[in-house]
This record gives sequence, C-alpha cells and structure tokens, in this order.
Amino acid sequence: MDLAWISVGALAIAVTLSMVTTLNVGVVCMAFAWIVGVQLGGMSTGTILEGFPTSLFLTLVGVTLFFSMARGNGTLVRVTERAVRLCRGHAGVLPIVFFFLAFAMSTIGPGAIGAAALLAPPAMAVAARTKGSLFLMAVMIGNGALAGSLSPFSPTGVVANGVMVRMGYPGLEWQIFYNNIIGHTVVAFGGFVLLGGLRLFRGGQSGAATTDGPTQPLEARHWLTLGLIATLLVLVIGLRFDVGMTAMTGAAILSFSRAADEKEAIRGMPWGVMLMVSGVTVLITLMERNQGLELFTDLLVRLSTPESVTAVVAFVTGVVSVYSSTSGVVLPAFLPTVPGLVERLGGVDAIAVASAMNLGSHLVDLSPLSTTGALCMAGIPAGVDPQGLFNKLLAWGLSMTVVGALICWLMFG
Repeated sequence: MDLAWISVGALAIAVTLSMVTTLNVGVVCMAFAWIVGVQLGGMSTGTILEGFPTSLFLTLVGVTLFFSMARGNGTLVRVTERAVRLCRGHAGVLPIVFFFLAFAMSTIGPGAIGAAALLAPPAMAVAARTKGSLFLMAVMIGNGALAGSLSPFSPTGVVANGVMVRMGYPGLEWQIFYNNIIGHTVVAFGGFVLLGGLRLFRGGQSGAATTDGPTQPLEARHWLTLGLIATLLVLVIGLRFDVGMTAMTGAAILSFSRAADEKEAIRGMPWGVMLMVSGVTVLITLMERNQGLELFTDLLVRLSTPESVTAVVAFVTGVVSVYSSTSGVVLPAFLPTVPGLVERLGGVDAIAVASAMNLGSHLVDLSPLSTTGALCMAGIPAGVDPQGLFNKLLAWGLSMTVVGALICWLMFG
C-alpha cells in the first residue's frame, strides 16, 4: 500500500510540474517509474518497460509523419487557399467557413494543433483585413480545430482511443469523436451568436480581401498526397485497416516518389508530445500494478455522485488542462480511472464519463496558455495590439472549466 501512495504522489508531482514548468513530463514520469518500481519496489527494468505503449507510439509516428509530409509539401496550404476563396469576402460566412475548414483539417489527421498552426495566420489576417472580430475568429477556428481533435486519425484521438482500448473499452472511437463534435459545435456557434456573428450577415460583402493574389497551383505531388489521404480515409473507415501502419505506408510512398521531404517532415513531428504520452503511460501502468490507480480513482469518487460525475470530471480535467498538455498528460492520467469510477459509483455509463473527460479537457484549450489558443495569438497580423485578445482568450478558456462542466452534465449526466 505504501508503494501505491508513492506512485500516486509521483503522478501528482508530475502533473503539477506539467502545469508550472516547461519540463517534458514524459521524461520525469519515466524517471519516477524507474525510481518507484525498480529502486523502491524491487521490480526489474524490463517489467517497468512493459508499460511502454509500443502500439500507440507507432500509431502516433505513422499518423504524424504522414501529415507532416502533407503539410511540408504544401498540399494542405493549397486546399486551404481554395476553401477560403469560396467565401468571396462575406463577413458573416468567413468565421463559419474557417470553423468547418479547421474541423475538416483536424479530423483528417493533423489534429487541433496542426490545423490551428495551418489556418490561424490566414484566418486572423482575413479577420483584420475585413475589420472583423479577431476574438470571434479565434473562437470559431479554435473550436473547429478542437472539434476534430478526437478523430481516430488525429494524434489526440489516437492517444485517447489507445488508452480506452487498454482499459477494456474498444470500438468507442467514433462515439467519443461524435460527442466531442457536438460539444465544440454548441460552444462555437453559441459564441458566434454571443459575440455578434449574426450581425455580420447584415453587412453583406466586406471586400475581396479573401481572394487577393493568385492561388498556388496543384502539382503532381499534391494530387498524389490528396489521393493518399482519400485512400487512408477509405481503408481505415471502410475496411478497418490499422490507421498507424496505413499512414506509415502512405508516408513511405510519398518519400519514395519524392513527393515530400522526409527529413524535413521528421524534424517537424511532435516528438516532445509523443515522449510525454509514452512516459506518462509508463507511470500510469506502474500505478496499476501497485494499486495506486485505485487510490487515484478513490479521490475522484469522493468528489462525485452518479448524477454529478460527468460534471466533476469535466471540471477537474478542464482545470488541469488549462495549464497542462491535454493529450500528453491529462488524458493518459485521467482516462484510466474510467473503469474504477464506473464500478465504484454504479449506474454510470463509461462512454459518458470518458466523453466528459475528453470534452472538458479540450474546451479550455482556447486559452492562450494552451497551444491552440497560443497559435491563434501567433496568427495576429503585425500592427494589431495582442493584449486585448490575450485577455479575452484567457477569460474564455478559464470560463470553459465551468461551462464545460455544465455542458457535459447536460449531454452525458
């Protein structure tokens, strides 16, 4: 039992460090797992490393490599240009189009961070040129990207679904993805109305700012990449192919055909996040071995009832996620408690609890302290004062801890 408490304490320290420092918590968790398991628990190093999520890691490598290549060779940029030109400068349509464009980009593979990194600069520039609200544009593009973040093709979706499979809940990826879409769509369009989006439709055209300049042509390498993306979707959705290995094969084709720069794509992959996810998973697996996970679950049970558990877990994960990595720390740490919460509280739906954790932790990510919000800030054109937008996004992100809890209670409670 002492080792169980020590492992819980180690996880608590790791989560705290992820909130107050820039250390890679995956490295810290690996070190803690070795100290607690080997030095204090008398286990072998091999036993500790059995907790390394090999399948999850390879899936992340395959997906992120493929879409890093698609981004690096300019395919995604060209798709974005063509989608934006369809707006024809209409002020009311622009934020909505960027929401769906960010959702589509995030869903097919790059995830929320990749979609926001790709779309935030043109979206914020368009908002500035058309004298629209930068805050409204950030809310729409951020929630659009986050709505697609739990797609089975995106890095965060791979992490969440991998943890759920390990916990004994396979085959839930599309239901969890669907629940996440609903939550972010409600928040985004609620914000659109609240922030005056409907008034933009009465303004008509706002100039041709969105169609300035020629569109970059689609070359053979871009058509090949688009064809591979379409093939990936068909094989994974329709034929249930393994998403990681299918994406790895697509990356190999792009590399062999010289349609993308493999070395540049590898440099652009989120290795830090993958190390973070893997390290936290190793420590969580050690906690399971030592019954520490039961203690961690007990802490959540004490705060919850069967009626309030979805709101509680959404609030707790939201608060932690404001200052920490959602995919790297929050989901690997909290999702493993789902079986225990379902068993201890009774009459609770595992999908509801998991969805509340996923949605609650993602709704706050528009805060400028989180990567998605920070990317929206980074997209502000020169000459625009960033402080006002920073304050608004920070207030929005923090408010989502409470709003997210309420939405999760209404959707899942």
